[in-house]
Amino acid sequence: MAYKAPVRDLTFILNEVLEIDRYSNQVGFEDLSSDLVSQILEEGAKFAEEVIAPINHSGDKEGCHWDNGVVTGPKGWKEAYQAMVEAGWPALSADPAYGGQGMPAVVGMAFGQFTAGASAAFSMYPGLTAGAYAGIHANASEELKTKYLPKMATGEWGGTMNLTEPQCGTDLGMVRTKAVPQADGSYKITGQKIWISAGEHDFTDNIIHTVLARIEGAPAGIKGLSLFLVPKVLVNEDGSLGERNSLMCSGLEHKMGIHGNATAVMQYDGATGWLIGAEGRGMNNMFVVMNEARLGTGLQGLAIGSAAYQAALEFAKDRIQGRSLTGPKNPEAQADSIMVHPDVRRMLLEAKAFVEGGQAFVLWTALQADLQKSADEATAQKANDYMGLLTPVLKAYLTDKGFHVASLGMQVHGGSGYTEHFQASQYLRDARITMIYEGTNGIQALDLVGRKLPANGGRAIMAWFSDIDAFVAENGGEGPVKPFVDGLADAKKKLQEGTMWLMQNGMQNPDNAGAASTDYLNLFGLTALAYMWAQMAKAAQAHVDAGSEDPFYVTKLQTGRYFVERILPDAAAHLTKLKTGADVLMAMPMEAF
Repeated sequence: MAYKAPVRDLTFILNEVLEIDRYSNQVGFEDLSSDLVSQILEEGAKFAEEVIAPINHSGDKEGCHWDNGVVTGPKGWKEAYQAMVEAGWPALSADPAYGGQGMPAVVGMAFGQFTAGASAAFSMYPGLTAGAYAGIHANASEELKTKYLPKMATGEWGGTMNLTEPQCGTDLGMVRTKAVPQADGSYKITGQKIWISAGEHDFTDNIIHTVLARIEGAPAGIKGLSLFLVPKVLVNEDGSLGERNSLMCSGLEHKMGIHGNATAVMQYDGATGWLIGAEGRGMNNMFVVMNEARLGTGLQGLAIGSAAYQAALEFAKDRIQGRSLTGPKNPEAQADSIMVHPDVRRMLLEAKAFVEGGQAFVLWTALQADLQKSADEATAQKANDYMGLLTPVLKAYLTDKGFHVASLGMQVHGGSGYTEHFQASQYLRDARITMIYEGTNGIQALDLVGRKLPANGGRAIMAWFSDIDAFVAENGGEGPVKPFVDGLADAKKKLQEGTMWLMQNGMQNPDNAGAASTDYLNLFGLTALAYMWAQMAKAAQAHVDAGSEDPFYVTKLQTGRYFVERILPDAAAHLTKLKTGADVLMAMPMEAF
């Protein structure tokens, strides 16, 4: 089953829904046009389909190889990575000051959907590098940036983030890796890090690790942590590679999925590193890397779902089984395609509606990342607020639903999907980790209700409500788009009610906020997709009203109707559940479980 990048969908979102041409006065958009966007997507799709997708299944079967600290990727993966570097794709959205092409993040995220859909495990190599690049770019000295970023921007060197240790995952205040200052301004880093994606491989000559560690004498807990740049191979003053640093991969994890990505145990034995930013600001500086990774993880979960939907649709069209409930649709054959069965169509439409709404949510959010750089202070502040508010929603909601879509895809395949003859199994296995890494989805929900909602006096959520109200007021008249606008207005009302309940009940009993958090995040995710579908319906309907005979627009409206009628009603259930509070969860003693 050949992967096809969703070029038409993303072109529609970028050029007709977001109307990318409107932003030519914004920083980074000066040389961008809808025509250029279309060209980039077409070429990016070819690369994903022709170079990355063909090695996805074989890479899952073979996995990575570890031999005395040396890690090699699956057959053909090094060559595919090098082809990506030579074609310039990793540099697409990087800063031109360090060798990047300077395209807006929204364009880079579109290409990222293609690579992650073609192979989630492969996409992690450039993805982790982009995250490490972002952390260094935002916080490091100019000396470090000049020395390391140019080859990270192009993908010639890899990058990672090193947080987790055997004794601590979410609770990073327990980090034990230590940093000892040296007379020349460097540090000696000693400790063990686990679950380091792309931690060691043979794709690049160097890997630049960003490592969370505690400087000797620093206080315990989060406030004592600092962030360090630790290269696999030391770099000479002239930029050439020098000696191997005193760090190594001591093993690879045996995982449920993403077998083609090297998930490494990293051992640092007095490795030479340099401080990124100020002492004691490690978590603040690492959040730049983590937030980049969380957006990428949400994209990854969605993209796996997109690929799983494609495979399920192709299977359903070809699979002959049973007869239509209303009589044979293919009387010459022994049976009808399973596409005639309402429940198969339910699964496929549910997958399609989530995927297409999620694609718009990713790109709409990526546009906010670009608008943070706006010269207009109000625009930049609002975009920054939205990035903080929406990052946990996007990461958790899209990975939950990406896995759900992969599960639906396997169900459409039936028994065939449970075997390894089809890729349904791989999509399900690959998607599952996205709900866990870069902060579990439960942690994202707690972050949303505990930190993001009350930030700046609730300024971000109030702006979100205000924007939705303005859209509803402008588009809420009679006509074909009315059901989409009404559905959005109702979801927003429920989200507002849930927000008020949290404000009234979460402060007096924090367990109420914790108990409500996942349902609140799901309610938020539904509202976000309702907002995206309303915007897409408006754009599609304009083409239909203008007499377009392109079936794309009618299909888009039909898919959106399914979302409004069969998925959006779940908002009421989430509101009801979140308002029950913590009593039923916390009353039972531990020993009674």
